[in-house]
Order: sequence, then C-alpha cells, then structure tokens
Amino acid sequence: MASLVLKMSVSLDGYVAPIDGSTDWIAAGGSDDALSWTVETVSNAGAHLMGAATYAGWATYWPSASGPFAKPMNEIPKVVFSDSLASADWGETTIAAGDLAEAITRLKRERSDGYLLAHGGARFARSLVETGLIDEYRLLIHPTVLGAGERIFLAPLTIEPMSTIVFSGGAVAHVFAAHP
Repeated sequence: MASLVLKMSVSLDGYVAPIDGSTDWIAAGGSDDALSWTVETVSNAGAHLMGAATYAGWATYWPSASGPFAKPMNEIPKVVFSDSLASADWGETTIAAGDLAEAITRLKRERSDGYLLAHGGARFARSLVETGLIDEYRLLIHPTVLGAGERIFLAPLTIEPMSTIVFSGGAVAHVFAAHP
C-alpha cells in the first residue's frame, strides 16, 4: 500500500501562497542542496497528485521544460483531481473525480511503487489535510514572511517530527509523520 506525502513550500509565517498568488517568494532560501532534496522528493514518487488549478498550469509548462524536474514530472504518472476536467492531455495523466477521500484511499490501495506525492495548490492541499489521509508532510520552510495569504492548516493537527534539514541558503525542510 502506498503512502500519501504532501510536499509544500511554506513561508516562515505559515502561508503557502500570498494574496496576489505570486510564486517568486519560493526562491527565498534557495540553494543547490535544497534543490537536490526537492528533486529527490519529486523523482522518487510513484505518482504525482494535484488539483485542477495546478494541473492547468503545469500541463502547459512541463511537457516542453528542461532542467532537473522535467524528467520526473513528465515520466512519472500523474493524477489530477477534478469534477469538471473532461480530458488530460499531459502524458501519463488520469483524472480522478468524485469524493476525494474515496479516491485517495483507492489509490493508496492500488499503488505500491513509491509514494503518492501531492503537490498544492492551497485549496487542494487543504482538502487533503482535511481528509486525514496524509501519511507524511514534507514542508520546505522559506526564510520569508508573506504577512497574509493562503494556509493549508486551518485546524489543530498532531504530527510527529521525523527529520529536519537546514539548507545552505536558509530554507529548512521539516518532515513530519501524521499521528495515528
């Protein structure tokens, strides 16, 4: 049975997206060692899970992209969660519609080749957190304060620290296991 891993970039004050939706803040604290950790996380996934909004942007970008993320993003199977998406043209992509918790439970049972790696959007990540089905949180904390924006944790949650890595550029990776 596959585990569900949520990997998110988070600001020092707990936001995963600023009010304006920009992504330039994610560069704060960037370094080669942080990049290597993220590439390893992405490359070892058995499948990439995302919401429709993330899929819409990534499906136009990754197929023609180059760099360290291009191969795993294009070659590893993807599952997009959407009740309105009619087709998915990005290679190795299937659409999961209906109840999110049921679909995640089914995917966890069906897959055994690596973990299911969920990528946010904030709304998709929040929905996953609310299901209680996330097994591991990989949070890359960037040394920047957004002041306001989108959060993924809206209610108390007990998680257990597994590891912490401080990267040379100032970003910190915290890995937590979900508390049973």
